[in-house]
Amino acid sequence: MKNIKGFVDLQMNGFLGIDFSDARLTNENIIFAFRKILEKGTCAFLPTVITASEELYRRNLPMLVEVMRSSEFRGHVPGLHLEGPFISYEPGAVGAHNPEWVRKPDIGFMKRLIEWSEGTIKLLTVAAEAEGVEELISYASSNGITVSIGHQMALGVDVARAVKAGATTVTHLANGIPNMIHRHNNTIWATLAEDALKPMIITDGHHLPPELIKTVIRAKGIDNVSAVSDASSLAGCPPGKYQSMGNDIVLEENGLLHNPAKGCMVGSSACILDCMNYLASLGFLSFDEIMKLGFYNPLKLVKIREEDIIPCKNVYYDEERARFTVKS
Repeated sequence: MKNIKGFVDLQMNGFLGIDFSDARLTNENIIFAFRKILEKGTCAFLPTVITASEELYRRNLPMLVEVMRSSEFRGHVPGLHLEGPFISYEPGAVGAHNPEWVRKPDIGFMKRLIEWSEGTIKLLTVAAEAEGVEELISYASSNGITVSIGHQMALGVDVARAVKAGATTVTHLANGIPNMIHRHNNTIWATLAEDALKPMIITDGHHLPPELIKTVIRAKGIDNVSAVSDASSLAGCPPGKYQSMGNDIVLEENGLLHNPAKGCMVGSSACILDCMNYLASLGFLSFDEIMKLGFYNPLKLVKIREEDIIPCKNVYYDEERARFTVKS
């Protein structure tokens, strides 16, 4: 058994029934969720707030920051991920986000988001095809925010403009798009072909098939891909029917979390440790390569120094079984 540092997750929407985008969120909820996340082999993560109303951002962002900056979580929760609101409102691309709260790129509103979050936004997801998004990307990048493109209908020309403006990554590549797309002229090929983009992928065993995971890693190179969980507020909960983010959700026995009416997934039910074990089970990555995808690459992507992260003390790699585990 080999002791490891744990994993870094750049996209966690909540855990065990706690939703970071919930208008009823409390400090006690946040503390509970953060503690439970850190017990699951995650040494550092970005709480993620999805497309929401102005009132919710104004309410929840300062609350999250207050808990993040407490002594208990310093070194574990280095910043926030805002997945929206400057994404596509098109069906499929908008996914489980509420299209009524999608906004056109607005630097004035971006300034308010930075203010409410007290400058702690580390990652921002925007749609590359949105009108005026280049100026927003440039502004966010100049404020130290890593800009990702996702939940979009973007094609090659849109992606190229976003990269020129400062976008450097892709949010859950090959997800957050319609189920049916053009076989050649689509956002997956466009983002794979753009050398400057270092994508994030959800490796929970449901969002992407093994052959696509392998293709992304082979196309981009092992140093340029980060694994994320995209854990929803229902991660860690038992199978059943739920209501969350305005969606009627089913959590299947096999872990698939989806909205049957919309025909889309609603985040994942996995934590990052589950995602890394799924990667290990595919059999084409070495231990060192898996650690790059789950620890080193995510930190580099959002410009966080390794020495600023407090490692886990109870996460191990079983070399014989090629499996990661948490010991109590």
